[in-house]
Order: sequence, then C-alpha cells, then structure tokens
Amino acid sequence: MSETTPTAAPERAADLPAQSPPVDPAETAKADASTRLSWWRGDGGEGAKRNLGLLATLVVLVVIGILTRPDLYGDASWVWGNTLTILKLASVVGVVTVGMTFVIIGGGIDLSVGAIVALAGVWCTTVATQSYGAGGMIFSALTVGLAVGVVNGLLVSYGRLVPFIATLAMMVAARGLAAEISDKQTQVSNDSFINGIATVKLLGIPLLVYILAAVVLAGWVLLNRTTFGRRTVAVGGNPEAARLAGINVRRHTVLLYALSGLCCGIAAIMLTAQATSAQAAMANLYELDAIAAAIIGGTLLSGGRGTIIGSLLGVIIFSTITNLFAINGLSTEAQNMVKGGIIVAAVLVQQVQFRSLSQFLARNRATTT
Repeated sequence: MSETTPTAAPERAADLPAQSPPVDPAETAKADASTRLSWWRGDGGEGAKRNLGLLATLVVLVVIGILTRPDLYGDASWVWGNTLTILKLASVVGVVTVGMTFVIIGGGIDLSVGAIVALAGVWCTTVATQSYGAGGMIFSALTVGLAVGVVNGLLVSYGRLVPFIATLAMMVAARGLAAEISDKQTQVSNDSFINGIATVKLLGIPLLVYILAAVVLAGWVLLNRTTFGRRTVAVGGNPEAARLAGINVRRHTVLLYALSGLCCGIAAIMLTAQATSAQAAMANLYELDAIAAAIIGGTLLSGGRGTIIGSLLGVIIFSTITNLFAINGLSTEAQNMVKGGIIVAAVLVQQVQFRSLSQFLARNRATTT
C-alpha cells in the first residue's frame, strides 16, 4: 500500500495582499484640475475672484490717472512718492477697518469707531498723560480704546441692545466725553517719539505703512488660522447654531468689539502722530469709511463672511479715488457722490452673490443636461 506524501494547502486568495489598480498620471492630473476648477467656480473661490476684481479696479483707477494727468505719471519718482502718499492716507482708516471687519463678520456693526479714535487721541494727549512719556501715551490710547470696545460688547451681548443703537449711543457719548476732556480745544502732542511715527521711514517706506501691514497680517492670521476666526464666522453666520455647538456667543461678541476698540486705539496714536495734536472732532466719519471699505472688500453686512485682504483693498481703492480727485482738482462733493455710488453698487452685488450664484449655475447645468 503506497503512502501519499502530504502537500501544503494553497493560500487563499483572500489572504493575499490586495493589489491596487495601476494609476494613470494623466487621469490624476485631470482629476486635480477638475477639483481646482470646481473650487474656483464654487463658493470657495468667491473671495479670490472678488480680490482679483478689486485689483482690476485699482488698475482701472491708475489708468484713469495716467490718462488725466500724463505729465505727473510720466515721472517715476512722483509715481513712487504718490504711491506712498496713498498708502499713508489709507493707513489709519485701514487699521480701523480691520477691527470693523471682525465685528461685521461676527454679525454686528460698530458706528462708534471714529468717536473712539477721537476719545483715545484726546485722552493720550492730555498734559497729565504726556508727563509719562511716549509709553504712557500709547498705553493710555490702547487702554481707552479697549475699554470702550468692551463696553460696546457688553451692551450688545449682555444688555441685548441692537448693535446699531448701542454703538450709535456710544458714538455720541464718546464724542461728548472727548470734548469735555479737551474743553473743546486742540491738544498739541509734545512728544518727539509719538510725532516721529508719522515722519520716520524704514527702507524708504513710512513707518505708518509698516504698522498697517502688521495689523493686517495679525488680523489675517487671527481670522484664517485660529479658532477665534472660525468662531467669528460661525457666530456671524448662525448665532443659534454656534451656541448649540458649544460657542459662548456672548463672550465672543464682547471680544469682537474689544478687538475693534483696540484697533481704534492704535489708529488714535497714528492719527495723533500725523496731526501732532488731537481734538474731539478728529476721525470724523471714519465709521462710514471703514464700513464702506469692508463692504467693498466682500464682507457681508448680514455677517458670516468676509476677508481681511479684501477690506484692505477696499481701503486702498477709496484712498486712490481721493488721491485721483485731488491731483485733478475736483471737488470733495463729487468725490463723495462717487464713493456713495460705489457703496450702493457693492451692496447690490452682495445681494446677488448671497443668493448663491454657484447654485444657480449648477441648476442651469442640470437642466441643460
């Protein structure tokens, strides 16, 4: 009887490692391109498209300047100096606009920013405050701005006042307090360090422009790379959903207005340095300039969406328009009418975008298919 030698059982196919199908580089590149294109067509690329539109607007303004004043734009040194002038003109309002952008994205509004700048400027230029030197003046301006911003936040969040009413009341009260402190007089800044902020240049660029760049960079990082920024968008988009998600909406609202007040304190030092003085009437209508720049930059008045870069471009556009009217000898009244038209046009564009143009196009494509 023959013996059979045992043979090893073959391995089951299930035990074998699965082999992925070969990847076609052309298909992968096509998929990546399709993903990027869908991002550009959708809501994700809305901010980039708007910023490109703002840059195109700046180019158009420059072309208008070249056509209307070719004698000036033919001088390269004048063009560089005029560019720095525009950036200096935009620096103070730009810092205020950064704080305003956060407040509007968070679903609020702040009509008191100009009055806060005036109050902080007057407070830091009193004789008592100037006796502590530049450090005391800077600390005073920042503290006053921060404190008034906190009061605004408390009135809106815990006092349950409508932001429009709360900040309107603060605008009147802050202007009155500034007039009371200064006795309706102009207070001269005697500190050489503070006054030098407006005249010092680093690598040929004014220090005021560096301050604006630093505030914009800090605001961009805070909005786009931190939990604070994500919570701001959530609170502005849907406060009730944000509350259910565990966000302390009231506390966050206070922080937003405090941030706006802090930016006003920084702007007060910058404006005081430019004028070497402060008075209760300074920074008049800054709140309208800041709100307009934020709207032009794509910040929704209803909250929940906005960009710091867009707001900065909005400020620069308005400063360029002001400069363009100045070099052509046009009146301030005509300039204000043009600005008003731009604001109305921007709000109308926002209303169209708020209805989600991308969804409309998607429905159109589905119907065609």
